[in-house]
Amino acid sequence: MAVYTELHEEDMRGFLSLYEVGELRSFIGIAEGIENSNFLVETTQGRFILTLFEKRMKPEELPWFLGLMTHLAEQGIACPQPIVAKDGASLRQLAGRPAVLVSFLEGRSLEAVTPQACEQVGRGLARLHEAGRGYKAERANALAPEGWVKLFSRCTDGGDKAVAALIAETRTALSSIVESWPVADALPRGQIHADLFMDNVFFREDQLSGVIDFYFACTDFLAYDLAICLNAWCFEDERHYRQDWAEALLRGYEQVRPLTAAEHQMLPVLCQGASMRFLLTRLYDWVHTPAGALVTKKDPWAYQRRLHHFQKVSDV
Repeated sequence: MAVYTELHEEDMRGFLSLYEVGELRSFIGIAEGIENSNFLVETTQGRFILTLFEKRMKPEELPWFLGLMTHLAEQGIACPQPIVAKDGASLRQLAGRPAVLVSFLEGRSLEAVTPQACEQVGRGLARLHEAGRGYKAERANALAPEGWVKLFSRCTDGGDKAVAALIAETRTALSSIVESWPVADALPRGQIHADLFMDNVFFREDQLSGVIDFYFACTDFLAYDLAICLNAWCFEDERHYRQDWAEALLRGYEQVRPLTAAEHQMLPVLCQGASMRFLLTRLYDWVHTPAGALVTKKDPWAYQRRLHHFQKVSDV
């Protein structure tokens, strides 16, 4: 469920009156996603997405995200573009929450991965990185190694033997990854999406049509974004690493932005870090979600398996 703040029709009509987007026809909550409240809005002029930002998001950071999406759209990246209201503002308040109305992207996420899709994702990610070069404002990655250490410190009560064993193993692996992590200027840096999972990439007729959900975006190693994609796209049934999918993703990426020798060398460590980042966020939710809560907890062991794979390889 991804609608935490309910809206009434009069709320929506009043909000839309601030924009030149036509009259409200309908709106419905969107179930996908876990962080914010999202609505599909249809007006006499078309469809839009309304997002209400819930507690996790820092309101002072929102202009950075909106500026990045606007910049990327201007550079030809198919992504949601913030709609500017009559007074020139794109960030507003609705129901006591920061709110933004963005353009609607046609397409849908894939139900099954293919090498062809992976190659397109690789190209799309590299194009996003290239387009982001002109966006000079930076946002630190809150889920970089320092953030992992802080997050892990809040996951020390396993509750059962299986979780306790996972926590013990994670402690050792985390220490090794942090020690091996490249220093700040060791690799090319820029604006990264940082969450390019299947549900954040749209396709139409087997062609990549757009990228959504930039609210984990930040400034970090470009190759780390690629490592996140290798974790997100290249494990069949969340268990088996598909070398052909990984090769297609890397091939697509390097058609646009060839990796440096240092990036190639560090990619296994970056992939371990990406596994650790998602293992820890899932582990935190697993440990802290109250018993009986109406939430489907995501499996942290899926990322333990990914981590095991990347710990064994010297080349991705």
